[in-house]
Amino acid sequence: MKKVIYLLSFIGMAFVGCNPVEDIHNEIDSQDNSVEGSTEYTLTSEDYADLVEQGEDEEADFYETYEAFSDVDDAKLMLPDFLSSKYPFWGQGSSVTVNYNLYDGNPEDVSLYVNADYYELTSADYPQGDLNAVGFYPNEYASDYINDILTMQFSTAIEGQVVLVEYNEYTAEPIEGYSNLVDVDFVEAQTLLDWETQSVSGDEAWAGTQYGATMDGSPTFPGSNVNEDWLISPAIDLSTEINPLFQVTQILNYSAGDDWYNIMISTDYVDDVTTATWTNIEVSPSPTGDSWSSFTSDDYNLSAYEGETIHIGFKYESDITTGATWEIEQVLVKVPGVEGETLSKNMYYKYTGSEWDLVDNVYYLSSGDYDSMGTSSGQPGQYNNFSSSVLPADYLPQFLNINYPYAQEDETLFVVYKYYEGSTVTKGNLYTFTSGEWVPSVATLQFGFTDGIWVPDNTIRYTVASSDYSLVASTLLTEPGFESAAGNLDSYGNFNRTGGSSAWTDSQMKTAIGVVLDNLDPNAEEGQKYIVTVDVYNGASGTEDFPVIKTDGVWDWQNPEDYDE
Repeated sequence: MKKVIYLLSFIGMAFVGCNPVEDIHNEIDSQDNSVEGSTEYTLTSEDYADLVEQGEDEEADFYETYEAFSDVDDAKLMLPDFLSSKYPFWGQGSSVTVNYNLYDGNPEDVSLYVNADYYELTSADYPQGDLNAVGFYPNEYASDYINDILTMQFSTAIEGQVVLVEYNEYTAEPIEGYSNLVDVDFVEAQTLLDWETQSVSGDEAWAGTQYGATMDGSPTFPGSNVNEDWLISPAIDLSTEINPLFQVTQILNYSAGDDWYNIMISTDYVDDVTTATWTNIEVSPSPTGDSWSSFTSDDYNLSAYEGETIHIGFKYESDITTGATWEIEQVLVKVPGVEGETLSKNMYYKYTGSEWDLVDNVYYLSSGDYDSMGTSSGQPGQYNNFSSSVLPADYLPQFLNINYPYAQEDETLFVVYKYYEGSTVTKGNLYTFTSGEWVPSVATLQFGFTDGIWVPDNTIRYTVASSDYSLVASTLLTEPGFESAAGNLDSYGNFNRTGGSSAWTDSQMKTAIGVVLDNLDPNAEEGQKYIVTVDVYNGASGTEDFPVIKTDGVWDWQNPEDYDE
Protein backbone atom coordinates (compact mmCIF):
# COMPACT_ATOMS: atom_id res chain seq x y z
CA MET A 1 0.00 0.00 0.00
CA LYS A 2 2.86 2.36 0.81
CA LYS A 3 4.15 1.85 -2.72
CA VAL A 4 0.81 2.77 -4.30
CA ILE A 5 0.64 5.99 -2.25
CA TYR A 6 4.17 6.80 -3.34
CA LEU A 7 3.20 6.32 -6.99
CA LEU A 8 0.20 8.59 -6.74
CA SER A 9 2.47 11.43 -5.69
CA PHE A 10 3.92 11.40 -9.20
CA ILE A 11 0.65 11.95 -11.02
CA GLY A 12 0.96 15.73 -10.78
CA MET A 13 4.29 15.52 -12.55
CA ALA A 14 2.58 14.30 -15.75
CA PHE A 15 2.07 17.88 -16.89
CA VAL A 16 5.66 19.06 -16.48
CA GLY A 17 7.98 16.05 -17.11
CA CYS A 18 9.42 15.31 -20.53
CA ASN A 19 8.49 11.64 -20.27
CA PRO A 20 6.45 11.16 -17.09
CA VAL A 21 5.66 7.46 -17.60
CA GLU A 22 9.34 6.65 -18.06
CA ASP A 23 10.24 8.77 -15.03
CA ILE A 24 7.64 6.94 -12.94
CA HIS A 25 8.96 3.54 -14.03
CA ASN A 26 12.49 4.60 -13.14
CA GLU A 27 11.32 5.70 -9.69
CA ILE A 28 9.38 2.45 -9.21
CA ASP A 29 12.26 0.24 -10.19
CA SER A 30 14.58 2.01 -7.77
CA GLN A 31 12.40 0.93 -4.81
CA ASP A 32 12.49 -2.39 -2.96
CA ASN A 33 8.69 -2.86 -2.98
CA SER A 34 7.74 -2.62 -6.66
CA VAL A 35 4.10 -2.92 -7.74
CA GLU A 36 3.76 -6.41 -9.19
CA GLY A 37 0.67 -7.44 -11.15
CA SER A 38 -0.48 -10.40 -13.18
CA THR A 39 -3.47 -10.54 -15.53
CA GLU A 40 -4.86 -11.77 -18.83
CA TYR A 41 -6.08 -9.21 -21.36
CA THR A 42 -7.85 -9.48 -24.74
CA LEU A 43 -7.35 -6.57 -27.15
CA THR A 44 -10.46 -4.62 -28.14
CA SER A 45 -11.31 -2.70 -31.32
CA GLU A 46 -10.33 0.49 -29.56
CA ASP A 47 -6.95 -0.97 -28.62
CA TYR A 48 -6.11 -1.79 -32.24
CA ALA A 49 -7.17 1.70 -33.30
CA ASP A 50 -4.90 3.28 -30.67
CA LEU A 51 -1.77 1.23 -31.42
CA VAL A 52 -0.55 3.89 -33.86
CA GLU A 53 -1.43 7.54 -33.33
CA GLN A 54 -3.47 8.84 -36.26
CA GLY A 55 -4.46 12.35 -37.21
CA GLU A 56 -8.17 13.12 -37.49
CA ASP A 57 -8.02 13.36 -41.28
CA GLU A 58 -5.80 10.29 -41.83
CA GLU A 59 -7.21 7.04 -43.13
CA ALA A 60 -7.45 4.10 -40.74
CA ASP A 61 -4.15 2.24 -40.49
CA PHE A 62 -3.58 -1.51 -40.81
CA TYR A 63 -4.32 -2.32 -37.16
CA GLU A 64 -7.52 -0.29 -37.03
CA THR A 65 -8.73 -1.65 -40.37
CA TYR A 66 -8.13 -5.35 -39.71
CA GLU A 67 -8.08 -5.38 -35.89
CA ALA A 68 -5.14 -7.77 -36.00
CA PHE A 69 -1.36 -8.05 -36.20
CA SER A 70 0.30 -9.12 -39.44
CA ASP A 71 2.19 -11.95 -37.70
CA VAL A 72 3.57 -13.00 -34.33
CA ASP A 73 6.73 -10.91 -34.73
CA ASP A 74 4.57 -7.86 -35.40
CA ALA A 75 2.70 -8.48 -32.14
CA LYS A 76 5.97 -8.84 -30.22
CA LEU A 77 7.11 -5.50 -31.65
CA MET A 78 3.95 -3.47 -31.03
CA LEU A 79 2.62 -4.80 -27.72
CA PRO A 80 5.37 -3.66 -25.30
CA ASP A 81 4.51 0.04 -25.80
CA PHE A 82 0.83 -0.77 -25.50
CA LEU A 83 1.41 -2.56 -22.19
CA SER A 84 3.53 0.32 -20.87
CA SER A 85 0.61 2.62 -21.52
CA LYS A 86 -1.98 0.16 -20.22
CA TYR A 87 -0.14 -0.67 -16.98
CA PRO A 88 2.08 2.37 -16.29
CA PHE A 89 2.60 1.60 -12.60
CA TRP A 90 3.43 -2.10 -12.82
CA GLY A 91 7.05 -3.01 -12.17
CA GLN A 92 9.58 -5.81 -11.98
CA GLY A 93 8.07 -9.31 -11.99
CA SER A 94 4.70 -8.28 -13.48
CA SER A 95 3.20 -10.37 -16.25
CA VAL A 96 0.36 -10.00 -18.74
CA THR A 97 -1.02 -12.69 -21.04
CA VAL A 98 -2.31 -10.91 -24.16
CA ASN A 99 -4.93 -12.45 -26.47
CA TYR A 100 -4.94 -10.92 -29.94
CA ASN A 101 -5.98 -11.54 -33.55
CA LEU A 102 -3.61 -12.58 -36.31
CA TYR A 103 -4.44 -11.09 -39.70
CA ASP A 104 -2.72 -13.83 -41.66
CA GLY A 105 -4.18 -16.66 -39.59
CA ASN A 106 -0.89 -18.35 -38.85
CA PRO A 107 -0.60 -18.98 -35.09
CA GLU A 108 2.53 -20.73 -33.97
CA ASP A 109 0.74 -23.99 -33.13
CA VAL A 110 -0.24 -24.58 -36.78
CA SER A 111 3.25 -23.97 -38.17
CA LEU A 112 3.98 -27.72 -38.06
CA TYR A 113 1.48 -28.20 -40.89
CA VAL A 114 2.09 -24.94 -42.74
CA ASN A 115 5.79 -25.83 -43.06
CA ALA A 116 5.31 -29.56 -43.67
CA ASP A 117 7.25 -31.47 -46.32
CA TYR A 118 5.30 -32.34 -49.47
CA TYR A 119 5.06 -35.49 -51.55
CA GLU A 120 2.85 -36.14 -54.58
CA LEU A 121 2.39 -39.76 -55.53
CA THR A 122 3.59 -40.71 -59.00
CA SER A 123 2.20 -43.42 -61.24
CA ALA A 124 4.87 -45.83 -59.95
CA ASP A 125 3.54 -45.44 -56.38
CA TYR A 126 0.04 -46.72 -57.15
CA PRO A 127 -0.75 -50.45 -56.98
CA GLN A 128 -1.78 -50.44 -60.65
CA GLY A 129 1.18 -48.31 -61.73
CA ASP A 130 2.20 -50.87 -64.34
CA LEU A 131 -1.01 -49.89 -66.17
CA ASN A 132 0.01 -46.21 -65.85
CA ALA A 133 -2.76 -45.69 -63.36
CA VAL A 134 -2.63 -42.26 -61.68
CA GLY A 135 -4.79 -43.02 -58.67
CA PHE A 136 -6.06 -45.65 -56.27
CA TYR A 137 -8.83 -47.88 -57.63
CA PRO A 138 -12.20 -47.84 -55.80
CA ASN A 139 -11.31 -51.12 -54.02
CA GLU A 140 -7.88 -49.84 -52.93
CA TYR A 141 -7.41 -47.82 -49.73
CA ALA A 142 -4.69 -45.18 -49.61
CA SER A 143 -4.05 -45.83 -45.91
CA ASP A 144 -2.92 -49.39 -46.76
CA TYR A 145 -0.10 -48.13 -48.98
CA ILE A 146 1.07 -44.68 -47.91
CA ASN A 147 3.15 -45.81 -44.91
CA ASP A 148 5.32 -47.96 -47.18
CA ILE A 149 5.52 -45.21 -49.82
CA LEU A 150 6.65 -42.55 -47.32
CA THR A 151 9.08 -44.95 -45.64
CA MET A 152 10.78 -45.38 -48.99
CA GLN A 153 10.71 -41.69 -49.94
CA PHE A 154 11.77 -40.32 -46.53
CA SER A 155 14.34 -42.85 -45.40
CA THR A 156 15.94 -40.44 -42.90
CA ALA A 157 12.68 -39.18 -41.33
CA ILE A 158 12.82 -38.07 -37.71
CA GLU A 159 10.11 -38.54 -35.11
CA GLY A 160 7.45 -35.82 -35.37
CA GLN A 161 8.18 -35.01 -39.03
CA VAL A 162 5.04 -34.15 -40.99
CA VAL A 163 4.44 -34.65 -44.72
CA LEU A 164 1.53 -33.39 -46.81
CA VAL A 165 0.70 -36.24 -49.20
CA GLU A 166 -1.21 -35.56 -52.41
CA TYR A 167 -2.78 -38.49 -54.23
CA ASN A 168 -5.72 -39.36 -56.48
CA GLU A 169 -8.61 -41.77 -56.11
CA TYR A 170 -10.63 -43.01 -59.08
CA THR A 171 -14.29 -42.23 -58.54
CA ALA A 172 -15.25 -45.30 -60.62
CA GLU A 173 -13.46 -48.31 -62.09
CA PRO A 174 -11.08 -46.88 -64.74
CA ILE A 175 -11.23 -48.00 -68.35
CA GLU A 176 -8.56 -48.60 -70.97
CA GLY A 177 -7.31 -45.38 -72.49
CA TYR A 178 -4.63 -42.80 -71.67
CA SER A 179 -3.23 -41.82 -68.28
CA ASN A 180 -1.03 -38.93 -67.30
CA LEU A 181 2.64 -39.76 -66.96
CA VAL A 182 3.26 -36.08 -66.19
CA ASP A 183 0.52 -33.85 -64.80
CA VAL A 184 1.77 -30.43 -63.69
CA ASP A 185 -0.85 -27.86 -62.68
CA PHE A 186 1.06 -24.63 -62.07
CA VAL A 187 -2.13 -22.72 -61.25
CA GLU A 188 -3.02 -25.17 -58.49
CA ALA A 189 0.55 -25.27 -57.15
CA GLN A 190 1.18 -21.51 -57.52
CA THR A 191 4.89 -22.40 -57.49
CA LEU A 192 7.30 -23.75 -60.11
CA LEU A 193 7.45 -27.06 -58.20
CA ASP A 194 10.58 -29.01 -59.23
CA TRP A 195 10.95 -27.32 -62.63
CA GLU A 196 14.26 -25.58 -63.25
CA THR A 197 14.79 -22.00 -64.44
CA GLN A 198 17.78 -20.65 -66.35
CA SER A 199 18.43 -17.06 -67.38
CA VAL A 200 20.64 -16.68 -70.42
CA SER A 201 20.26 -12.88 -70.47
CA GLY A 202 18.24 -10.19 -68.72
CA ASP A 203 17.09 -9.61 -65.18
CA GLU A 204 13.60 -11.12 -65.32
CA ALA A 205 12.81 -14.70 -64.35
CA TRP A 206 10.05 -17.30 -64.40
CA ALA A 207 7.90 -17.26 -61.26
CA GLY A 208 5.11 -19.36 -59.79
CA THR A 209 2.01 -17.21 -59.35
CA GLN A 210 -1.73 -17.62 -58.96
CA TYR A 211 -1.91 -17.51 -62.78
CA GLY A 212 0.57 -20.36 -63.31
CA ALA A 213 4.24 -20.41 -64.28
CA THR A 214 4.62 -16.80 -65.37
CA MET A 215 7.21 -14.85 -67.35
CA ASP A 216 6.86 -11.11 -67.99
CA GLY A 217 9.66 -9.35 -69.83
CA SER A 218 8.13 -5.89 -69.53
CA PRO A 219 7.67 -5.11 -65.84
CA THR A 220 8.18 -1.39 -66.55
CA PHE A 221 5.51 -1.30 -69.28
CA PRO A 222 5.49 0.20 -71.90
CA GLY A 223 9.28 -0.24 -71.94
CA SER A 224 10.67 -3.76 -72.30
CA ASN A 225 13.89 -5.58 -71.45
CA VAL A 226 16.29 -7.85 -73.27
CA ASN A 227 15.77 -11.34 -71.85
CA GLU A 228 16.22 -15.01 -72.68
CA ASP A 229 14.80 -17.21 -69.95
CA TRP A 230 14.00 -20.93 -69.80
CA LEU A 231 11.60 -23.03 -67.74
CA ILE A 232 12.76 -26.66 -67.89
CA SER A 233 11.00 -29.84 -66.78
CA PRO A 234 12.60 -32.58 -64.72
CA ALA A 235 13.70 -35.59 -66.74
CA ILE A 236 10.75 -37.44 -68.33
CA ASP A 237 11.48 -41.13 -68.86
CA LEU A 238 9.92 -42.46 -72.07
CA SER A 239 12.27 -45.44 -72.29
CA THR A 240 9.44 -47.99 -71.95
CA GLU A 241 6.53 -45.89 -73.23
CA ILE A 242 4.61 -46.30 -76.49
CA ASN A 243 2.86 -43.47 -78.33
CA PRO A 244 3.31 -40.76 -75.67
CA LEU A 245 1.36 -37.52 -76.13
CA PHE A 246 2.05 -33.93 -75.00
CA GLN A 247 -0.55 -31.28 -74.13
CA VAL A 248 -0.19 -27.76 -72.73
CA THR A 249 -2.61 -25.09 -71.49
CA GLN A 250 -1.19 -21.58 -71.80
CA ILE A 251 -1.90 -17.85 -72.07
CA LEU A 252 0.07 -15.31 -74.11
CA ASN A 253 -0.59 -11.56 -74.25
CA TYR A 254 1.23 -8.48 -75.62
CA SER A 255 3.03 -10.69 -78.15
CA ALA A 256 4.58 -9.29 -81.33
CA GLY A 257 5.40 -12.68 -82.82
CA ASP A 258 5.20 -16.38 -81.99
CA ASP A 259 8.89 -16.94 -82.66
CA TRP A 260 9.72 -15.26 -79.35
CA TYR A 261 7.97 -17.93 -77.26
CA ASN A 262 8.92 -21.52 -78.03
CA ILE A 263 8.26 -24.97 -76.63
CA MET A 264 11.41 -27.07 -76.96
CA ILE A 265 12.45 -30.69 -76.36
CA SER A 266 15.95 -32.02 -75.67
CA THR A 267 17.31 -35.54 -75.27
CA ASP A 268 20.79 -34.44 -74.14
CA TYR A 269 20.14 -31.60 -71.68
CA VAL A 270 22.17 -31.84 -68.48
CA ASP A 271 22.78 -28.51 -66.77
CA ASP A 272 23.22 -25.81 -69.42
CA VAL A 273 20.53 -24.92 -71.97
CA THR A 274 23.12 -23.36 -74.28
CA THR A 275 25.07 -26.61 -74.72
CA ALA A 276 22.08 -28.92 -75.23
CA THR A 277 20.38 -29.74 -78.53
CA TRP A 278 16.80 -28.43 -78.62
CA THR A 279 14.01 -29.16 -81.08
CA ASN A 280 11.12 -26.75 -81.40
CA ILE A 281 7.59 -28.24 -81.42
CA GLU A 282 4.46 -26.49 -82.67
CA VAL A 283 1.24 -27.15 -80.76
CA SER A 284 -2.21 -26.21 -81.97
CA PRO A 285 -4.24 -24.36 -81.06
CA SER A 286 -1.83 -21.90 -79.51
CA PRO A 287 -2.53 -18.51 -77.92
CA THR A 288 -3.13 -15.59 -80.25
CA GLY A 289 -0.84 -13.40 -78.19
CA ASP A 290 -3.25 -10.48 -77.90
CA SER A 291 -5.60 -11.52 -75.08
CA TRP A 292 -5.73 -13.22 -71.72
CA SER A 293 -7.60 -16.19 -73.21
CA SER A 294 -6.49 -19.65 -72.08
CA PHE A 295 -5.70 -22.18 -74.87
CA THR A 296 -5.45 -25.95 -74.34
CA SER A 297 -3.60 -27.61 -77.20
CA ASP A 298 -4.54 -30.79 -78.98
CA ASP A 299 -2.42 -33.82 -78.15
CA TYR A 300 1.05 -33.54 -79.74
CA ASN A 301 2.52 -36.95 -80.61
CA LEU A 302 5.88 -37.61 -78.96
CA SER A 303 6.39 -41.05 -80.55
CA ALA A 304 9.64 -39.76 -82.08
CA TYR A 305 11.05 -39.78 -78.53
CA GLU A 306 10.04 -43.35 -77.58
CA GLY A 307 12.90 -45.03 -75.75
CA GLU A 308 14.42 -41.66 -74.77
CA THR A 309 14.60 -39.53 -71.65
CA ILE A 310 13.58 -35.97 -72.48
CA HIS A 311 13.32 -32.51 -70.97
CA ILE A 312 10.66 -30.04 -72.05
CA GLY A 313 11.72 -26.40 -72.10
CA PHE A 314 9.68 -23.23 -72.42
CA LYS A 315 11.98 -20.64 -74.00
CA TYR A 316 11.01 -16.98 -73.53
CA GLU A 317 12.63 -14.03 -75.32
CA SER A 318 12.05 -10.26 -75.25
CA ASP A 319 13.84 -7.08 -76.29
CA ILE A 320 13.37 -3.33 -75.97
CA THR A 321 10.28 -3.39 -78.21
CA THR A 322 8.78 -6.83 -77.60
CA GLY A 323 7.95 -8.28 -74.19
CA ALA A 324 4.90 -10.47 -73.74
CA THR A 325 3.38 -12.03 -70.66
CA TRP A 326 3.45 -15.82 -70.94
CA GLU A 327 1.59 -18.00 -68.45
CA ILE A 328 1.87 -21.81 -68.47
CA GLU A 329 -1.15 -23.20 -66.64
CA GLN A 330 -0.84 -26.97 -67.09
CA VAL A 331 1.50 -29.47 -68.75
CA LEU A 332 0.51 -33.09 -69.49
CA VAL A 333 2.42 -36.04 -70.92
CA LYS A 334 0.01 -38.91 -71.56
CA VAL A 335 0.73 -42.57 -72.19
CA PRO A 336 -1.51 -45.55 -72.95
CA GLY A 337 -2.94 -47.13 -69.85
CA VAL A 338 -6.17 -46.55 -67.99
CA GLU A 339 -8.22 -43.44 -67.63
CA GLY A 340 -11.10 -42.28 -65.53
CA GLU A 341 -12.28 -39.42 -63.41
CA THR A 342 -10.18 -38.95 -60.26
CA LEU A 343 -10.62 -37.05 -57.04
CA SER A 344 -7.51 -35.36 -55.65
CA LYS A 345 -6.87 -35.60 -51.92
CA ASN A 346 -4.33 -33.96 -49.62
CA MET A 347 -3.65 -35.63 -46.28
CA TYR A 348 -1.09 -35.03 -43.54
CA TYR A 349 0.99 -37.90 -42.16
CA LYS A 350 3.25 -37.74 -39.11
CA TYR A 351 6.21 -40.01 -38.41
CA THR A 352 6.00 -41.69 -34.99
CA GLY A 353 9.55 -43.04 -35.06
CA SER A 354 8.54 -46.36 -36.59
CA GLU A 355 5.69 -45.62 -39.02
CA TRP A 356 3.70 -42.87 -40.71
CA ASP A 357 0.27 -42.20 -39.15
CA LEU A 358 -2.57 -40.22 -40.68
CA VAL A 359 -3.22 -36.92 -38.86
CA ASP A 360 -7.00 -36.70 -38.52
CA ASN A 361 -7.56 -33.16 -37.20
CA VAL A 362 -6.04 -31.19 -40.09
CA TYR A 363 -7.78 -30.17 -43.31
CA TYR A 364 -5.95 -28.92 -46.41
CA LEU A 365 -8.15 -26.99 -48.85
CA SER A 366 -8.26 -28.38 -52.39
CA SER A 367 -9.02 -26.48 -55.59
CA GLY A 368 -12.54 -27.91 -55.44
CA ASP A 369 -12.95 -26.49 -51.93
CA TYR A 370 -12.06 -22.99 -53.12
CA ASP A 371 -14.46 -23.38 -56.05
CA SER A 372 -17.26 -24.36 -53.67
CA MET A 373 -16.88 -20.97 -51.98
CA GLY A 374 -17.46 -19.13 -55.26
CA THR A 375 -15.55 -18.72 -58.51
CA SER A 376 -16.53 -15.18 -59.43
CA SER A 377 -14.26 -12.16 -59.16
CA GLY A 378 -13.40 -11.47 -55.54
CA GLN A 379 -14.21 -15.02 -54.38
CA PRO A 380 -11.78 -17.79 -53.28
CA GLY A 381 -12.36 -19.97 -56.35
CA GLN A 382 -11.27 -17.25 -58.77
CA TYR A 383 -7.58 -18.01 -58.11
CA ASN A 384 -7.92 -20.87 -55.60
CA ASN A 385 -6.52 -18.87 -52.70
CA PHE A 386 -7.32 -16.23 -50.11
CA SER A 387 -5.89 -12.71 -49.95
CA SER A 388 -6.26 -9.38 -48.15
CA SER A 389 -9.44 -8.76 -50.14
CA VAL A 390 -10.72 -12.35 -49.81
CA LEU A 391 -10.22 -13.08 -46.13
CA PRO A 392 -10.31 -16.66 -44.78
CA ALA A 393 -12.45 -15.59 -41.83
CA ASP A 394 -15.18 -14.42 -44.25
CA TYR A 395 -15.53 -17.85 -45.88
CA LEU A 396 -14.12 -20.67 -43.76
CA PRO A 397 -16.70 -20.66 -40.92
CA GLN A 398 -19.55 -21.28 -43.37
CA PHE A 399 -17.44 -23.76 -45.37
CA LEU A 400 -16.77 -25.77 -42.20
CA ASN A 401 -20.42 -25.63 -41.15
CA ILE A 402 -21.39 -27.20 -44.48
CA ASN A 403 -18.65 -29.84 -44.48
CA TYR A 404 -18.82 -30.75 -40.79
CA PRO A 405 -22.57 -30.63 -40.04
CA TYR A 406 -22.28 -32.86 -36.96
CA ALA A 407 -19.46 -31.01 -35.21
CA GLN A 408 -19.59 -31.10 -31.41
CA GLU A 409 -18.98 -28.25 -28.98
CA ASP A 410 -15.24 -27.46 -28.56
CA GLU A 411 -14.26 -29.71 -31.48
CA THR A 412 -11.11 -28.34 -33.14
CA LEU A 413 -9.67 -28.51 -36.65
CA PHE A 414 -6.52 -27.09 -38.20
CA VAL A 415 -7.34 -25.59 -41.62
CA VAL A 416 -4.42 -25.02 -44.03
CA TYR A 417 -4.80 -22.91 -47.17
CA LYS A 418 -3.11 -20.84 -49.86
CA TYR A 419 -2.81 -17.08 -49.28
CA TYR A 420 -1.71 -14.47 -51.83
CA GLU A 421 0.31 -11.50 -50.56
CA GLY A 422 2.39 -10.54 -53.58
CA SER A 423 3.39 -14.19 -53.81
CA THR A 424 1.44 -17.25 -52.78
CA VAL A 425 2.29 -18.77 -49.40
CA THR A 426 0.80 -21.52 -47.24
CA LYS A 427 -0.98 -20.42 -44.07
CA GLY A 428 -3.46 -21.85 -41.64
CA ASN A 429 -5.43 -21.46 -38.45
CA LEU A 430 -6.99 -23.50 -35.69
CA TYR A 431 -10.80 -23.39 -35.77
CA THR A 432 -12.94 -24.33 -32.78
CA PHE A 433 -16.66 -25.19 -32.90
CA THR A 434 -18.18 -22.84 -30.33
CA SER A 435 -21.90 -22.17 -29.76
CA GLY A 436 -22.86 -23.51 -33.17
CA GLU A 437 -20.09 -21.74 -35.14
CA TRP A 438 -16.55 -22.44 -36.27
CA VAL A 439 -14.39 -19.70 -34.77
CA PRO A 440 -10.74 -19.01 -35.71
CA SER A 441 -8.32 -19.12 -32.83
CA VAL A 442 -7.04 -16.09 -31.02
CA ALA A 443 -3.27 -16.06 -30.65
CA THR A 444 -1.72 -15.59 -27.22
CA LEU A 445 1.54 -14.05 -26.02
CA GLN A 446 2.75 -13.66 -22.47
CA PHE A 447 4.83 -10.63 -21.53
CA GLY A 448 6.88 -10.02 -18.42
CA PHE A 449 8.17 -6.71 -17.05
CA THR A 450 11.94 -7.06 -16.77
CA ASP A 451 14.57 -4.38 -16.26
CA GLY A 452 12.14 -1.59 -17.02
CA ILE A 453 10.56 -2.97 -20.22
CA TRP A 454 7.89 -5.45 -21.29
CA VAL A 455 9.36 -8.44 -23.08
CA PRO A 456 7.83 -11.67 -24.46
CA ASP A 457 7.97 -14.12 -21.60
CA ASN A 458 7.39 -17.87 -21.27
CA THR A 459 6.82 -17.78 -17.51
CA ILE A 460 4.30 -20.27 -16.17
CA ARG A 461 2.64 -19.60 -12.82
CA TYR A 462 2.07 -22.68 -10.69
CA THR A 463 0.54 -23.06 -7.24
CA VAL A 464 1.89 -26.07 -5.37
CA ALA A 465 -0.79 -28.71 -4.68
CA SER A 466 -1.16 -30.86 -1.56
CA SER A 467 0.32 -33.87 -3.36
CA ASP A 468 3.42 -31.78 -4.13
CA TYR A 469 4.07 -31.13 -0.43
CA SER A 470 3.89 -34.86 0.22
CA LEU A 471 6.25 -35.53 -2.70
CA VAL A 472 8.85 -33.06 -1.41
CA ALA A 473 8.64 -34.40 2.16
CA SER A 474 9.02 -38.05 1.13
CA THR A 475 11.83 -37.24 -1.34
CA LEU A 476 13.95 -35.18 1.08
CA LEU A 477 13.08 -36.68 4.46
CA THR A 478 16.26 -38.77 4.54
CA GLU A 479 18.42 -36.31 2.57
CA PRO A 480 21.30 -35.01 4.75
CA GLY A 481 20.53 -31.48 5.97
CA PHE A 482 16.83 -31.71 5.09
CA GLU A 483 15.63 -34.13 7.80
CA SER A 484 14.18 -31.55 10.22
CA ALA A 485 12.69 -29.24 7.57
CA ALA A 486 11.16 -32.12 5.60
CA GLY A 487 9.75 -33.62 8.77
CA ASN A 488 8.10 -30.31 9.64
CA LEU A 489 6.67 -30.11 6.10
CA ASP A 490 5.34 -33.66 6.41
CA SER A 491 3.60 -32.74 9.68
CA TYR A 492 2.13 -29.35 8.80
CA GLY A 493 1.79 -29.32 4.99
CA ASN A 494 3.57 -25.98 4.52
CA PHE A 495 7.11 -24.61 4.44
CA ASN A 496 8.38 -23.22 7.72
CA ARG A 497 10.11 -19.91 6.95
CA THR A 498 10.52 -18.60 10.52
CA GLY A 499 14.25 -19.17 10.64
CA GLY A 500 14.10 -21.87 13.31
CA SER A 501 15.83 -25.25 13.32
CA SER A 502 13.10 -26.82 11.16
CA ALA A 503 12.85 -23.86 8.77
CA TRP A 504 13.55 -24.00 5.05
CA THR A 505 16.46 -21.85 3.85
CA ASP A 506 16.45 -20.25 0.40
CA SER A 507 18.84 -22.92 -0.85
CA GLN A 508 16.60 -25.69 0.49
CA MET A 509 13.52 -24.03 -1.10
CA LYS A 510 15.26 -24.12 -4.48
CA THR A 511 15.85 -27.85 -4.05
CA ALA A 512 12.21 -28.41 -3.02
CA ILE A 513 10.88 -26.46 -5.99
CA GLY A 514 13.16 -28.48 -8.27
CA VAL A 515 11.57 -31.69 -6.94
CA VAL A 516 8.09 -30.29 -7.71
CA LEU A 517 8.91 -29.07 -11.22
CA ASP A 518 10.92 -32.13 -12.26
CA ASN A 519 7.80 -34.14 -11.48
CA LEU A 520 5.37 -31.62 -13.00
CA ASP A 521 7.30 -30.76 -16.17
CA PRO A 522 10.14 -33.29 -16.65
CA ASN A 523 10.73 -32.29 -20.29
CA ALA A 524 10.83 -28.53 -19.73
CA GLU A 525 13.09 -26.81 -22.26
CA GLU A 526 16.17 -24.82 -21.38
CA GLY A 527 15.14 -21.29 -20.38
CA GLN A 528 11.62 -22.21 -19.29
CA LYS A 529 10.52 -19.96 -16.41
CA TYR A 530 8.13 -20.67 -13.55
CA ILE A 531 6.79 -18.61 -10.67
CA VAL A 532 5.94 -21.16 -8.01
CA THR A 533 3.54 -20.18 -5.23
CA VAL A 534 3.82 -22.17 -1.99
CA ASP A 535 2.11 -22.15 1.40
CA VAL A 536 4.45 -20.92 4.12
CA TYR A 537 4.47 -20.25 7.85
CA ASN A 538 6.48 -17.20 8.92
CA GLY A 539 4.75 -16.43 12.20
CA ALA A 540 1.40 -16.64 10.44
CA SER A 541 0.05 -18.68 7.53
CA GLY A 542 0.60 -17.15 4.10
CA THR A 543 2.09 -17.73 0.66
CA GLU A 544 5.38 -16.93 -1.02
CA ASP A 545 6.35 -16.75 -4.70
CA PHE A 546 9.62 -18.18 -6.03
CA PRO A 547 10.71 -17.31 -9.62
CA VAL A 548 12.90 -20.05 -11.11
CA ILE A 549 14.35 -20.84 -14.54
CA LYS A 550 15.65 -24.04 -16.18
CA THR A 551 19.41 -23.49 -16.58
CA ASP A 552 21.84 -26.19 -17.70
CA GLY A 553 19.21 -28.82 -16.97
CA VAL A 554 18.43 -27.74 -13.38
CA TRP A 555 16.09 -25.24 -11.77
CA ASP A 556 17.77 -22.05 -10.54
CA TRP A 557 16.61 -18.67 -9.29
CA GLN A 558 15.66 -16.16 -11.97
CA ASN A 559 17.25 -13.46 -9.79
CA PRO A 560 19.92 -15.14 -7.61
CA GLU A 561 20.77 -11.84 -5.91
CA ASP A 562 17.38 -11.91 -4.16
CA TYR A 563 18.20 -15.10 -2.24
CA ASP A 564 20.71 -16.24 0.36
CA GLU A 565 22.58 -19.29 -0.84
